[in-house]
Amino acid sequence: MRKSDDNRNLKRVRRSRRLSRLADIYAVLMYTLFYIPVAVMIAFSFNDAKRNYSWEGFTTQWYQKLFSFSNNTLWDALVYSLVIAVFATVISTVVGVLGGIGLKKFEFRTKKFINMMIYVPIIVPEIVLAVAMLIIFITLGVRMGMGTILIGHCTFCIPYAVVTIKGRISGDNETLEEASMDLGANRVQTFFRVTIPSIMPGIISSAFLCFTLSIDDVVMSNMLAGASQSTLPVLILSLNRTGISGDVNALTTVMILLMVAAMLMQNLLRKMLKKRAQRETEG
Repeated sequence: MRKSDDNRNLKRVRRSRRLSRLADIYAVLMYTLFYIPVAVMIAFSFNDAKRNYSWEGFTTQWYQKLFSFSNNTLWDALVYSLVIAVFATVISTVVGVLGGIGLKKFEFRTKKFINMMIYVPIIVPEIVLAVAMLIIFITLGVRMGMGTILIGHCTFCIPYAVVTIKGRISGDNETLEEASMDLGANRVQTFFRVTIPSIMPGIISSAFLCFTLSIDDVVMSNMLAGASQSTLPVLILSLNRTGISGDVNALTTVMILLMVAAMLMQNLLRKMLKKRAQRETEG
């Protein structure tokens, strides 16, 4: 009996090792598929060729050209995109916090309907939303520009923020809020000193998600943009017809490095908040 049990345990161990190896191979293949285009783009930002069709040699001239600010069109599009992304992130995060708390903690007649409709902008293809909003703006006679793009970005960013923050709220938040009000704090003080800090990781995650969705958007920005200015993704899309130059690759490489640094800072901040919460709980 012992030998048979040992054989079974040995088979299970071998099977689990095989499955773990297959999982590791699958993960390596998937990450390779995701990051090879990024690696190629970073490599071609050092390519000594005017158009990135083939490798001609190593150079840093594109970074020099980028930070010499000679390409005003590229920098104007970047600043335009950043302004829209920041405003869309702030608006979506604020609405997401209020909406997530309201849908999670309060009961009202249309709660089920709103919970279902909040997923519509996530499920519906973005081109459908863009065309619908374009028709609405044309019918109302609204001039296309930064305002219309901002409204469009908030339309699909707010649902992501609400869903992210709503998932972060748990029963522990209600317990802490009740304890805070029992100790003499009013609702406003409890909201800013207890509720917000307890869901801060969700707020940070939703803010990063909204910023990424906004600055990376092409369809909505292309449909709702004005004639005088365009966002960076729309500009790169138009440049793709004639060939993307090295300074564009250099700019996107810098943006990727900044986003990676921001993600590392987010993880560090999340760990610090977690340790702080543990200390307060133990104290």
